[in-house]
Amino acid sequence: MQMKFYKYQGTGNDFVMIDNRTEFFPKAAVALIERLCDRRFGIGADGLILLENDSDTDFRMVYYNSDGNQSSMCGNGGRCLVAFAKSLGIIKDATTFIATDGLHHATILENGAVSLQMKDVLDVKIESEYVFLNTGSPHHVTMVNDLQNKDIKKDGAAIRYSDLYGKEGSNVNFVSQLGDANFRLRTYERGVEDETLSCGTGATATAIAMHALGNTNSNTIAIDVEGGKLKVSFEKTNAGYENVKLEGPATFVFEGEIEI
Repeated sequence: MQMKFYKYQGTGNDFVMIDNRTEFFPKAAVALIERLCDRRFGIGADGLILLENDSDTDFRMVYYNSDGNQSSMCGNGGRCLVAFAKSLGIIKDATTFIATDGLHHATILENGAVSLQMKDVLDVKIESEYVFLNTGSPHHVTMVNDLQNKDIKKDGAAIRYSDLYGKEGSNVNFVSQLGDANFRLRTYERGVEDETLSCGTGATATAIAMHALGNTNSNTIAIDVEGGKLKVSFEKTNAGYENVKLEGPATFVFEGEIEI
């Protein structure tokens, strides 16, 4: 069977997009999803996203990591899916959709960037060497002195598979400070099991962690990732961090057909 697919990327975090409103896609086919995401034997991507119908919102987001397994929320993937939904004529410049971590609102800006409202973060665990929080996906955030020469795959995997996080593991973010409200980030993503050029939930987690540590007083933070620049904004309340937004580019790359 020939399947139509679309490729999108957000600051280098790339995704295979599939319009699954007719529910044709075999969602339990782990090996197929892994093959489609393979950069040598498939299309190549950090993840695969299905756009599906939803009775209460504009659409549903179903996200798979490149290992073929359904996963938690992906911020850059969500922003790219919004751009994809607009290209299909499902939405215009504002939308509400449902994902694994709940309801999301998003807006497509005049410059084509997508601003995505993330989940509220009410619990930030601060330890002596790291911060842990969940921004739709679990994130370990730690500051390092020499980020450029850090072995992200090796050191990230060591933390991801450590006793800290058990079988489920955690994404791992290594951060350095560039300015008062500007940080550089490199992320090891579970499910990809390697460094990615960008991680939206990781950028969100990093911005909140840096604010919680007192490394910045700003509620709008620039995050430099390997694939470009993201912006995170939020409101600090007595409950935690609310009205959290992730903003950045969401770019169409190419489309095609592949045998499945």
